[in-house]
Amino acid sequence: MSGHSKWSTIKRKKGALDAKRGKIFTKLIKEITVSAKTGGGDPSGNPRLRLAVDNAKAQNMPADNIDRAIKKATGELEGVSYLELTYEGYGPGGIAVMVECLTDNKNRSVAGVRHAFNKLGGSMGENGSVAWMFEHKGIIVGPAEGKDEETIMDAVLEADPEDISVEDDFFELTSSLEGFETLRKAAVEAGLTIENASLQWVAKNMIEIEGETIESVEKLIDMLEDLDDVQYVYTNADFKEE
Repeated sequence: MSGHSKWSTIKRKKGALDAKRGKIFTKLIKEITVSAKTGGGDPSGNPRLRLAVDNAKAQNMPADNIDRAIKKATGELEGVSYLELTYEGYGPGGIAVMVECLTDNKNRSVAGVRHAFNKLGGSMGENGSVAWMFEHKGIIVGPAEGKDEETIMDAVLEADPEDISVEDDFFELTSSLEGFETLRKAAVEAGLTIENASLQWVAKNMIEIEGETIESVEKLIDMLEDLDDVQYVYTNADFKEE
């Protein structure tokens, strides 16, 4: 199975996560809060919350932080309500960009996202302007820990993954939305270490970029991800390795 064209992006994302641990905790807390508010505070009966809690634990978030976020969402403690918003647009080189936000101030979030697009040679689009270029998929990423692609494939094959790739000692499993939880459970039962499991927008076709365009796209992604209201940034950019 293929999928290696995405790995330059995956590695950049991982580096960004490692460098911005404080911001990652903030984003995880928001996801836990929204998940608990919409589906209840019991992870065993709320798959989205269970996933958010698992991801928080994978990032070594203290249990007290997780419990406090859930209690704020369920009203046991005073908390903040967040809106879920998605913005779309085009970046340098004509790449498509999707930006997922959780915010308590819609005007602030749209202003910040628009400023980033405008400053770095992009433009925001209307709803649906680039979403058709992406598919919603389940993505599971973690350290391969010496396992090759065939070994991991054998371990999770019964869960019917759509794609499996291993590179730089990290694996990535892709599933349909419907098959995501089944694949996640299979990975756990197989003893794979999961660093992140989430529903993501995956580009149907990648656009190869190179040279100065890579630098411009990286700056746009970094600027968007630095915004407090932004949870995830997805693009169809394929960074050409020199």
